[in-house]
Amino acid sequence: IGAAAVALVASAFVVTSPARAAAGIHVDGTDIVEANGTPFVMRGTSHAHTWYATQTQSFADIAALGANTVRVVLSGGRWTANGAGDVANVVSLCKAAELICVLENHDTTGYGEQSGAVTLAQAVNYWNSVKSALVGQENHIIINIGNEPYGNTDSVTNWTTDTANAIKAMRANGFDHALMVDAPNWGQDWKFVMRDTAATVAAADPNKNTIFSIHMYGVFDTAAEITSYVQAFQSKGLPLVIGEFGFNHSDGDPDEVTIMNQKIGWLGWSWSGNGSGVEYLDQATNFNPNTLSSWGNQLFGQIKATAKKATIYN
Repeated sequence: IGAAAVALVASAFVVTSPARAAAGIHVDGTDIVEANGTPFVMRGTSHAHTWYATQTQSFADIAALGANTVRVVLSGGRWTANGAGDVANVVSLCKAAELICVLENHDTTGYGEQSGAVTLAQAVNYWNSVKSALVGQENHIIINIGNEPYGNTDSVTNWTTDTANAIKAMRANGFDHALMVDAPNWGQDWKFVMRDTAATVAAADPNKNTIFSIHMYGVFDTAAEITSYVQAFQSKGLPLVIGEFGFNHSDGDPDEVTIMNQKIGWLGWSWSGNGSGVEYLDQATNFNPNTLSSWGNQLFGQIKATAKKATIYN
């Protein structure tokens, strides 16, 4: 290569490298990658922080068992609100434990069917209220705009427009993070609204940095259903993660073995503190990492076997 060509290459590197780094965690086709381009495959669990805000040791405990990601339940007021200071502390705890932090607003859960649930537009207002804790953390966090944003109602057809509008509002408000969006139908998308309109939602993101999240419980009780759903996103070139799943549920018996054999990211539900008849989903008994349930042993066994820590922590 001649001197002029070398200078041109060097100039290009100087210009493009900072922009790439600033992107933080981002989408590359069907993959989720870090700022340096290294693929990142989520392996972890959810922690119900908003209901158990004093259980801050859980972040380190989850990491010590091999997880590279924790999904953190937050609320803007449907439950005890998690303000900017608290969210900043959560992000610090994730970073100290060397975890990628998926922050989710639980207030939208079951909208249209469950009393008290809020809209995705209201969830955007929550993220605006804690923005100071999030800007600059694009290498370490993913924003899951709203958990399971529709129940099993006819209004589920509004998911596409409402999700696209929420993404556009987040971008207009200065959020450059990877954004994760949950499926309707309590996250299980059994009407296939997300599957069939995901490309429209992805196109609405000016940053082209949207991750789709399916929750797999009783609807996904066969290997064929799981692999078919995952392959639908692969064939469309869109990134999908399994944002929640369990080994059992009140609506059926998920095929958790097939779920955990998928090459895409997955996050089990949940670390500890479950109630309302689904206490069996606790992975750690009373938040104690030394007393894992059979579900906890199964999940973290697979996590240890497959998880790779984000390179940002190397």
